[in-house]
Amino acid sequence: DAVINLKTLQEISSQLGFEWTVLAYELGFNRTEIRRFHIKSTEKSVQARTMLENWYEKSWDKSNKTKLLQDGLERAGRRDLAEKLRCLHWGHQKLSRRVELPSAFPFLITVHKTIHNQDALRRINDLNRRFT
Repeated sequence: DAVINLKTLQEISSQLGFEWTVLAYELGFNRTEIRRFHIKSTEKSVQARTMLENWYEKSWDKSNKTKLLQDGLERAGRRDLAEKLRCLHWGHQKLSRRVELPSAFPFLITVHKTIHNQDALRRINDLNRRFT
């Protein structure tokens, strides 16, 4: 699961607000565990980061971490973050001629510029011209 790493989790946690507790429930944490995250810090972003890092450690052997986190984010009301994560995941996949473009298509171009994949970027731009 190349998309989910500690840097990605830090970025997500910095953008989560009060929704981090809802996400924690969605990821399988119970009330006692969530209370421990509250005790560690008064800052929501630190609480969210601690929770996500803890979830990551517990889920290290699961092959579908990206999907689990995406689904949890959507159910927690943060579809925007789920969509960014979906685009990152999609951007790491090998592009084929028949591809379904996610709704946050412009974000993909940024991803492909950062991973230095010029051939894939050309194909995305070609797809963009055909479908817009």
